[in-house]
Amino acid sequence: MITSVSNTHVKYLRSLRTDPRYRRSERRFVIEGVRLVADALATGADLQVVLYNPDQLSGTPAGTALLAHLAGRENCYETNEAAVAAAAETHSPQGVVAAVALTELAPRPGMHLVLDAIQDPGNLGTLLRSAEAAGAGLVLCSQGCADIFNPKVVRAAMGAHFRLPLRGDLSWDDLARDLSDAPLIYAAGAEAAMPYYAADWRQPATLIIGSEAHGISPEGLALATHHIAIPMLGKADSLNAAVAGSIILFEALRQRSRGRT
Repeated sequence: MITSVSNTHVKYLRSLRTDPRYRRSERRFVIEGVRLVADALATGADLQVVLYNPDQLSGTPAGTALLAHLAGRENCYETNEAAVAAAAETHSPQGVVAAVALTELAPRPGMHLVLDAIQDPGNLGTLLRSAEAAGAGLVLCSQGCADIFNPKVVRAAMGAHFRLPLRGDLSWDDLARDLSDAPLIYAAGAEAAMPYYAADWRQPATLIIGSEAHGISPEGLALATHHIAIPMLGKADSLNAAVAGSIILFEALRQRSRGRT
């Protein structure tokens, strides 16, 4: 059993958790909690290092089920509560922390989503979660977005990283090349005259969601072929980026599932 907070595996997970450059060089990121680790196992993610505390995991049915999968598995190490806490970011970890290998899933049919300098990790993670749930085919994140493998982003995304084609830290030159053949590119903004539900989301399309503070960048606006807005009756001048993006993503899913009526 690992008991020292200075153990090599503990320090490795802590470095991955805190240093985005190290995550990029190692091509790994950190997940923690029963649900995320169980989800990683279920989707066949490559777990490189797992630290788990049996006493904590055995306290819940879900934790007990996960414990049965981890015990004796390669690269899985039994630890005490202090070692898990030293590797984890949350104040009350659930008894399991892991390093997962980065994988690049191939783009698939479905709407593409461009996230333009979304800096809040919670908003970014929520948008990834909504994109995966709504069946997005690819998510592209511009430079200026929070690190897509930041632990807060990963927790908010709730497993989307294992199932969603995702690219991060892209320049606008990169994005322009990726979108050069896109027939419809919709930029979401408060001032647009076209309501989001008037767009025909049954067609191949790309949606750009801008940052909370500044909206869509000039580079993003230059790529857009159409501009859409979410009509509002209240006095708020805008919506949270994650809320706005989720509304449009699920309208696109509704149209693809049931038509435009």
